[in-house]
Amino acid sequence: MNLSYKRILPLLLILALSFTVRALTANFMRAHLNDAGWFQWGSFAVFDGQAQNVLDGKESFFWIPDASRTDLMQYPPGFRLWMATIYRLTGNRSAVSVLWVHMAIDSLAVFLVVGIGAVSYGWTVGLVSGTLAALSPLLALSGVTPSADAPTSWLVLAGVLFLALAARKRSIYFACTAGAFLGLASWMRVNPLLLFVPWSIALFLILPATRRQRLAMSLGIVLVTLLVISPVVIRNLVVFYPEVAPTGLNVGWNLLAGIGETERGVEFGAPCCDEQMIEQDRVAMNLPPDAPLALTYPDGIHRDRERGRRALAIIKSHPIWFVGVMAKRTWGHLKFAGKPSPSVGSAGINVTAQKTLPENRQRGVPGFAVNTLGAIQSIWRWLALPLMLVGVWLAFRQNRVATWLLLSTVIYYLATLAVGHSEIRYGLPMQALLIIFAGIAVSKLPVWSRQALKHVRSYQ
Repeated sequence: MNLSYKRILPLLLILALSFTVRALTANFMRAHLNDAGWFQWGSFAVFDGQAQNVLDGKESFFWIPDASRTDLMQYPPGFRLWMATIYRLTGNRSAVSVLWVHMAIDSLAVFLVVGIGAVSYGWTVGLVSGTLAALSPLLALSGVTPSADAPTSWLVLAGVLFLALAARKRSIYFACTAGAFLGLASWMRVNPLLLFVPWSIALFLILPATRRQRLAMSLGIVLVTLLVISPVVIRNLVVFYPEVAPTGLNVGWNLLAGIGETERGVEFGAPCCDEQMIEQDRVAMNLPPDAPLALTYPDGIHRDRERGRRALAIIKSHPIWFVGVMAKRTWGHLKFAGKPSPSVGSAGINVTAQKTLPENRQRGVPGFAVNTLGAIQSIWRWLALPLMLVGVWLAFRQNRVATWLLLSTVIYYLATLAVGHSEIRYGLPMQALLIIFAGIAVSKLPVWSRQALKHVRSYQ
């Protein structure tokens, strides 16, 4: 058996596992697209309306001709274009078409995890990490869901892969490519945009290269990221000046809603959801009950800044309490098993015959196979966090530079997601990288087992 066959066969098996888990999870999600507990129809409806208007020629996917339409800058324009493209290619303008396209692409995206693990820690770690990523209920559920989270994660992970290659090859070209993918990810969601800061700092401080090489690679990431996202920033500056939010809205919303969803939200008068936020704005603006008012329209920029000021005033007055809130929220993003933390959302489902198969296929061999797969997922979920923690320690011993680069992304997400309202699906790239650390620990189990067996035999 040659070396290429030894690698190709495991990759095909990982792909088959990834596709199976995601196809089953997609069946579950399709059955729950009308369930607000599993799918946020409100957010999807915003993108759906914009994508429909793009296809019908009523709106540009990018340009905003009316400065009063602050609702059109609520999100970056990438995902509406992505949805419009899916609608056009499939001929089906519905969440179902996005669901199945995401399912197919996310099944392949597991190879990004394999690549990052292999480049950073070797092929064995890459293959083990890919297997764990294929099994992950969290990656599967968020990966198939019709939202901007999955495509954002694919692009960020592609950037991490090229970042790892840049560190390994000392290549400014790979560093610039990493920045390009990060910029593209920011066209989908705003939250990964500032990742260029920890990436560039980590490269400059820890890469064993000349000062000139480190500076060139760090600047390459920064400049290319900003160059790729610059059309969105320039558009917002031109259209909405002097009231400008360079990449989008909802920073103030996230901060205030994050306070509103806590146990002291009512005490501080902070709204916990869109409906309460809009009603508070209506009262503040002295609008009658029947006056049209949306979360970001009209006057969305000013209103979102006012929300941010309210939130910051509360945080400033209660800093110790807010640190505790951030700690609880951070824990919520690392809780993969048991009851989900409040407001953070589900960490996925274990596939079972009852949840994911039609009634006539829930018994017999298919049902048994799916239930066995779900049991394996359950075990993986409970072991995930301990394996990740052990894996971080082992990773530093194996490749300090790569570990710092991966942890720069993990720390960035944990820090930014802890500040305001956040859901576990917002941090998908972080979750995928944490799985690589778990993969390091799992890959060492055969070695540890042999050493333990040898140790036992020595005393016999």
